[in-house]
Amino acid sequence: MIQTLFTHYWVSPFSSSAVVFNTTGVINTAGGVKTKCLLQPQTAITTVGSQTSSISVDTQDQKLLFLLRQRKTEEAWLIYTNHDSILPSPTCLSRLVSQLSHQNTHEGLIRAQSILQRLRREQQLHRLDANSLGLLAVAAAKAGKVLYATSVIKSMLKSGYLPHVKAWSAVVSRLSSSPDDGPAEALKLFDSVLRRIRRIADPKVVADSKPDTAAYNAVLNACANLGHTNRFCQLFDEMPEFGCEPDVLTYNVMIKLLARAGRKDLLVCALETILNKEIPMCMTTLHSLVAAYVGFGDLDTAEDIVQAMREGRLDICKILRNANSENHIHIPNDPSFQKLLPISVWVSNRREPPLLPKPYAPDSRIYTTLMKGYMKEGRVTDTVRMLDAMRCQEDSSSHPDHVTYTTVVSAFVKSGSMDNAREVLAEMSRVGKPANRITYNILLKGYCQQLQIDKAKDLIKEMTFMKIDPDVVSYNTLIDGCITVDDSSGALTYFNEMREKGIAPTKVSYTTLMKAFASTGQPKQANKVFDEMLKDPRVKVDIVAWNMLVEGFCKLGFVEEAKKIIEQMKESGFNPNVSTYGSLAYGISVARKPGEALLLWNEIKERCNELKPDEGLLDTLADICVRAAFFRKALEIVACMEENGISPNKTKYKRIYVEMHSKMFTSKHASKARQDRRVERKRAAEAFKFWLGLPNSYYGSEWRLGPDDEDDRA
Repeated sequence: MIQTLFTHYWVSPFSSSAVVFNTTGVINTAGGVKTKCLLQPQTAITTVGSQTSSISVDTQDQKLLFLLRQRKTEEAWLIYTNHDSILPSPTCLSRLVSQLSHQNTHEGLIRAQSILQRLRREQQLHRLDANSLGLLAVAAAKAGKVLYATSVIKSMLKSGYLPHVKAWSAVVSRLSSSPDDGPAEALKLFDSVLRRIRRIADPKVVADSKPDTAAYNAVLNACANLGHTNRFCQLFDEMPEFGCEPDVLTYNVMIKLLARAGRKDLLVCALETILNKEIPMCMTTLHSLVAAYVGFGDLDTAEDIVQAMREGRLDICKILRNANSENHIHIPNDPSFQKLLPISVWVSNRREPPLLPKPYAPDSRIYTTLMKGYMKEGRVTDTVRMLDAMRCQEDSSSHPDHVTYTTVVSAFVKSGSMDNAREVLAEMSRVGKPANRITYNILLKGYCQQLQIDKAKDLIKEMTFMKIDPDVVSYNTLIDGCITVDDSSGALTYFNEMREKGIAPTKVSYTTLMKAFASTGQPKQANKVFDEMLKDPRVKVDIVAWNMLVEGFCKLGFVEEAKKIIEQMKESGFNPNVSTYGSLAYGISVARKPGEALLLWNEIKERCNELKPDEGLLDTLADICVRAAFFRKALEIVACMEENGISPNKTKYKRIYVEMHSKMFTSKHASKARQDRRVERKRAAEAFKFWLGLPNSYYGSEWRLGPDDEDDRA
């Protein structure tokens, strides 16, 4: 039998008592009562509420359990599939799922998932114990099936199970580094587990489920990726509650948070805290510092750190102090940072800076990080020079690896030197550092950006020849490349080919294809793609997708269709943003429906506190109102522009006024009501003229005002 990783817990949602299943077959209750339960092949014990019943197991269960104990998982799976009409005992099912998950293979994971799906379908999910579900969650997380792993942990919590910390923290760790809403979901999952743990009074019951330092590091990483300083501090302060001490990884994550918060001057504080607390350092700490300075664009300091490491110096803290402005550490007003780092560190510039415990020679990861800084600044020559220097290093750990070469490829692609990039690709093969999928995807992007779609297609064939399967990023790049050359049919072909190969489309896949149809005047096709996206459970539709759909209809002036989509968007919980309103304003302009512009402006005014209009939106609305002679509204809009620091284009509005309204109010015959309305419009027009800087007598010779208008003449 495989070594059990987790203790099995089931926590009743209706009671604080708990039942603990362990590998010896002893059932422990929260009240301290222990009952011996021999798990023999012929008998399995199931607990439902407070009732316990013995279930006879036939010969097939005996064979299955025997094979599982012998670790013959493949033969056990065959018995399960050949007799799938009858469910095996809970013991057999749990062991089978555990061993399939423990294989850490794609096939094993698919098989374990199929068992879970069947049990859910037959409402028999209670047959699986917490150990098997926890192992399945870990296996799914390792395989990159983060959403599935999350759903397993959530299902366990909903069913009353208390997962082992190794299970739920593995999922939190993967979520924290996932794109889109991954870090936010990591925080939610962490909070859900913690709430369940705090409801249970008996510390023995939660002993194997309470968070450890690794779990806190995972959720702190989520906070760092989100830039949530206050939440980071709150969690950091909670660590002692569960007996967790910050380790070097905790402070490495803190360095990332400081970089996200724009606090370059505090990076030295994090390093000095590690040294003052005598926390064992690792190379990752120095790598995090170099990466932080590269992110700030301070390549001089990054170079100084790397050079000091090359020379075997221990005074890295002194280098970082000197890098701070005015040569001292700024004590921030934000109390959050003061909680993270001891007060003594804030005044550490008065003391001699601590030294590293030993020299740390830069490895290929450090050098490559510095190279990425050169690449971002377009310093291709320095990037290549660094590659040459790495080749000459005596220490093999400093030699260029495939990431280093890929960085050089990326530098050439960014500069448009595709031939040089191909030469580096060939060199990678010669030196035994073969290119991977990431390298080829960078080349694909380069060809597509330069509109060399044929070469991009040839590169896909080359990947297949090199036994490198294109992934969703490869296809997304090709789809986007087809859009740049107005080939919507080609984009659709690659989208379908991707799905035929079993590659799941991402949000980018759907929105890129929507962009293809929208840009070619096919909003209905874009709508069909959007509907497919809504049906795909693996993809979370966001405001960007909704806006792209709105934009597709607005480009053709289909305002009513766009408004219907916006209503659907609101019903789905998304509020229109500046981009939404900007597309709608453009559509109103194309459709020449100035009345719609007034309604849109009224809605925008109501949301001005939460919504900050940009120049494109306000200029489009002002343009519509001036052309339609809605001068009062035009004045409101240009006033809003000035309040938001946007300079209205008076020259353009003057031209429109002169071209379209130079002969206003020239009719000699008008009803009294119309004359009254004319007075109000004239006042607004004169006010707008004044704002434009035109004299009020500018059109005096051409305007023929009625007797009632004489008093209003400027």
